[in-house]
Amino acid sequence: MMDRAEKLALLEASLTRAAEVLGDVTPHVMTLYYARHPGAAASFEHHGLGKTAALEGEMIENCLYCLMYCLERPTEIEILLENSVPHHHFTLEVPLDWYQGLVDAAIDVMAGTVPADATAEQQVWAEIRERLGAIFTGCRDLLPEDAATALS
Repeated sequence: MMDRAEKLALLEASLTRAAEVLGDVTPHVMTLYYARHPGAAASFEHHGLGKTAALEGEMIENCLYCLMYCLERPTEIEILLENSVPHHHFTLEVPLDWYQGLVDAAIDVMAGTVPADATAEQQVWAEIRERLGAIFTGCRDLLPEDAATALS
């Protein structure tokens, strides 16, 4: 079993590799995200107020922050998401599935650069996905029953 320091070192190596292989991850994540949630593109255009790319970049930065610190500071990330998800739902009309979908797309893009034989690194990404998934499951309880469903 890996200790926290080992996990953080593997995560850092993984993030560095992804940056070296992909450069700016934003277009990679957004392409995957929009393929999975096509209705979200109009929401980004609406909320971007003519600066859609800037909003996409900001949201990817937020996702990466959650990915980078969910192992090291899980309570902080839980509080961040428990405040952000309802705001996005009630104020911005962004369903939880879209929000979680963006985080999932970021995980998939980053983890997609991990070599097949790097099992410890793959385990770290699996743990990140599990931890963030559990937080999103908790966020569902903060919303009305049908609120998590994507609009399209």
